[in-house]
Amino acid sequence: MNSETYCLPRAGSSCSNAFNSQGQALWHEHIPTACARVDALRSHGYSKEAMRLAVAVVRTMKENQLQQRKQFASITSKTVLGRTGVSHTPVYCNHEGYIGHALDPVGSIFETLSEVCIIPEDTVSVTTESSVSVQANFGSTSSLNASQKYQHVSIPTSRDRTESYLTLALEAALIGLGQQRLMPSGLYAQDKACKQEEKLIVKLQEVELDCTLVEVMRRQAKLLLEGGPASGLGLGIHVESVPMHTFAKYLFTSLLPHDSELAYTVGLRAMRLPILEGSGDTVMNARWFTLGHIETQQCELASTMLSAAKGETPCLQTVLELAHCNLYSSKHLSKQHEKQVFLHVGASGTDVCAFAGDIPCLQTVLESAQCNIHSSTHLFKLAQDAFKMATPVEGPRHLPLVNVAFELGLQVVRMTLTPTPSPWRRREMVRWLVTCATDIGVKALVSIMHNWYTLFTPTEATGMVATTIMSHTTMLQVNVNYVQQEELANCARNLALQCAAKEPQSCALAALTLCEKDPVAFETAYQIVVDAAANVMDSSQLFNIARYMEHRGYPGRAYKLAVLAMKNLTLAYNQDSHPAINDIHWACALSHSLGKSELTNIIPLVVKNVQCATVLSDILRRCTMTAPGMASPDGKRRSLKLLSYDKSPLRQLLDAAISAYINTTHSRLTHISPRHYGDFIDFLSKARETFLLAHDGHIQFAQLIEHMKLIYKGKKKLMYLIKERFG
Repeated sequence: MNSETYCLPRAGSSCSNAFNSQGQALWHEHIPTACARVDALRSHGYSKEAMRLAVAVVRTMKENQLQQRKQFASITSKTVLGRTGVSHTPVYCNHEGYIGHALDPVGSIFETLSEVCIIPEDTVSVTTESSVSVQANFGSTSSLNASQKYQHVSIPTSRDRTESYLTLALEAALIGLGQQRLMPSGLYAQDKACKQEEKLIVKLQEVELDCTLVEVMRRQAKLLLEGGPASGLGLGIHVESVPMHTFAKYLFTSLLPHDSELAYTVGLRAMRLPILEGSGDTVMNARWFTLGHIETQQCELASTMLSAAKGETPCLQTVLELAHCNLYSSKHLSKQHEKQVFLHVGASGTDVCAFAGDIPCLQTVLESAQCNIHSSTHLFKLAQDAFKMATPVEGPRHLPLVNVAFELGLQVVRMTLTPTPSPWRRREMVRWLVTCATDIGVKALVSIMHNWYTLFTPTEATGMVATTIMSHTTMLQVNVNYVQQEELANCARNLALQCAAKEPQSCALAALTLCEKDPVAFETAYQIVVDAAANVMDSSQLFNIARYMEHRGYPGRAYKLAVLAMKNLTLAYNQDSHPAINDIHWACALSHSLGKSELTNIIPLVVKNVQCATVLSDILRRCTMTAPGMASPDGKRRSLKLLSYDKSPLRQLLDAAISAYINTTHSRLTHISPRHYGDFIDFLSKARETFLLAHDGHIQFAQLIEHMKLIYKGKKKLMYLIKERFG
């Protein structure tokens, strides 16, 4: 390392391994230590020596990479690999990676080699095809470049004309970033590794790629893909290997304009997340403190590939890999659309018109995202990103990409479909899927309604999906004709009946609403409610459906459901503010309007299940305000008379109200306090009004007062107030 020139050793000598096949010097030392030597030489003013050592270190890294490729070429073929090339019994595992190392070896050697290639700010550099740099001085006071620019600086005595300090710096960075390494333990170490990787990639992005650098990148990408378990992009890597999402995103965007096939190969290989493909060891996963950040980077890589695949022409190999896709012939299409085919969506059964050139690349990225993204939140974000890219504010829609977004949305709702309470953002996910299906068309809407049981809960299917699809806004947006509208309506009715049969308590009302225009379906939904009333549905649900029936003009059915609801209701003596009170009044008013027989049938249920005195007395008074049967069809043809308190059915209700007042009075007196005396006197005043409705009511009320004076004579103040008010 003391000189730019040296003599090659004789064959077979002990120094033969100090040179590569091209006779270039190597430095066989622990790479981080060697990089630390370079940094030390540089910081102490030995720039030339630091450069010579840095070149030797990078050449050693390249030689080691080639040797590892040869070593693992035969072993990898015999290793049992998982779906994405991960091995649970790897033959090689690197416990100490260059990225995240305390000495930052790759970062320091990249800076050392690239520093000499920086073009001064007061100089404009024009690089010709022969890589000769022509410089023109414009003065030190003006700067023409906002960011640093790099040029190739040749290495003394190098026989390779394409090799320069800049190419070696790039290769060192690519080798370090693409190295297979285990996730370090501890939050600080993992966060440090992420920051080192991002910092190095930012520096790489500042380097403008020319033909020489692109060729270097292509060569390194291929070596990394074929590097076996020693490469983060190779096959047979350890399950706890650090994912390559951030690095692969940089490689993908850099290679895409020059070699799209290689760019997609790198991106798709890097999509894997080995730690989540194993046996589901939660303890192991818990040690990955940066897993959320990693999944975010994975989602960004997938989004980048989808955006690029939006207009990408597929290569032959990609088409062959996707030969199993259901691509239909376009021979029946017009000549203007000969390049278009129909893409059949497997899970949704949706046919959308798409350009043949877009489908395979998009489909490949879609399948990779579905297989490798395990977080429903990140998969949903990817679906939203794809939909935004496919439906720009200005410009035409990209139908294949809309279809990809729809497929991702389908997987999201499948992943989050659980019998337990819906996970975070589930409601937003379902609504978004319906929006996406609406954008695709009728067949997508029909598909999600046909397969609702694999995507939604019954409540979601009727409340958010079918109701939204059948809304007037959706019909206008899809621009359906009469046949398509009937098809959607039939699907919605079938879905509603299936959901109502499965969960009548939450879906019956929505099912009835969806089946309004079909008498047979409406009757079926109504019968489902009647059958479920006794065991499954509570009184509030039945009252809601009964009110709906009355609103739709079916008072007879509403009455029947109100009777069923009353059977499921119990109102205690002290529940005078219960939410069901309004429903009870409505049920009695409905019965009263239908006729005396209906009122006679419901009053025994009221007496049996309602013990609240004030509610009973209110019902009693309302029933005498008008004659029964005013709403019945033949109400105008028969003589209508007001009901009497002394005759059935009000006599039974009056007796129940008086009895409830007596029981409530004694119950309240048991634990009454002086501050409640005023309320109690008002309560007795209302009770006396009800008592007086009976022919012997005044006698019963007097007996109640005397009985209170005898039993509760110790409450002198209260007895004084009672005597003052009632005598």
